[in-house]
Amino acid sequence: MKRLSLKQVAISSVVVYIIGITAFVGSYFVEILDNADQQANYVLMMVIIPAALIGAHLYYRRGYKTNGFELGILMFMGAMILDALITVPVFIIPNGGDYLAFFGDPGFWLIAVEYISVVAAYWQVERMMGRLKTS
Repeated sequence: MKRLSLKQVAISSVVVYIIGITAFVGSYFVEILDNADQQANYVLMMVIIPAALIGAHLYYRRGYKTNGFELGILMFMGAMILDALITVPVFIIPNGGDYLAFFGDPGFWLIAVEYISVVAAYWQVERMMGRLKTS
């Protein structure tokens, strides 16, 4: 039984990050709300659900049995590292933001909880479906 693959975690994290950052940055080009930052967070909150499901699917299709909560945390940590290395210096700082504002935003942490929860829920559903198949 394969328990954990950090390589697959990294690959899944990068896929989710690319989907998320594309939606986040792209939302600034379509003005719907007066507050563009709030709009970007709303868009990311909607997009992170299918993105996290895709990332979890990519990971679990290899047969790993990692706890979904643990996987969600690891995948989020990967995205956080990418945010620190790419998102903040390339997109946030040039527009007057900083690391503290980005990582201190309650919306960021709400999205983190959502991300981890979606991955954990995917794992639970996969386990339940596996049990149904063996019954």
